[in-house]
Amino acid sequence: MAVLLGLLGPLQALNTAAGAFGRWVTVAAMALMVAVILLQVFFRYVLNNALPWPDEAARFLMLWMTGLIAPVAYRRGGFVAIDLVSRALPSRVAALLGLALLSVALLVLLKGVQLGHSHTMSGCLFKSASLWVPFTFEFALPLPGSGLSLTLCTRADAALGLSFGWVKMPLAMMYGSLFVGLVLLTLVNIELMLRALVTLGGGAAALQAIPQDVVEAE
Repeated sequence: MAVLLGLLGPLQALNTAAGAFGRWVTVAAMALMVAVILLQVFFRYVLNNALPWPDEAARFLMLWMTGLIAPVAYRRGGFVAIDLVSRALPSRVAALLGLALLSVALLVLLKGVQLGHSHTMSGCLFKSASLWVPFTFEFALPLPGSGLSLTLCTRADAALGLSFGWVKMPLAMMYGSLFVGLVLLTLVNIELMLRALVTLGGGAAALQAIPQDVVEAE
């Protein structure tokens, strides 16, 4: 039990910090998305001169908003679920059922991380139609034993570079929301599995409550 709680502690702290960051980024992204859409409505219907970039900018914000808030919702049980059976079962039996379902979910998420990584890397080959960024960023960090590399817009095994100058935004900056979101979902899934194991071992009382506020009040 002590080993499980020792593994759970740092992972829980990481997910809590990532969730807090994701919530506030989501709030900012939502506000910007609304502003961008309203700006496009004004230019399209009042000035009769639609801008070329707001639609793609709103899509960019929506993708990152989804990628960062989905792990928060998953962790606090905010996804649509049928929990009639688990609620009717004793706590340990329900935890065992939940652990089995989480194990299946983990396999799906790990495959999703691989696909998200590949999709993000292919995004470096394509550019946004209307969004520009004032820099070109290259980054590569191999992950030993995983067969993956945290890589952005370079084929090098290891790289880190930043150059300034306006260029069309690589679509990898959009697709990265898929990869990041799936990685965060995987970390949350592992935490939930550890929590289920602790519950099965009779240590439910030692578990810290998962934060339930979407945005914590000051």
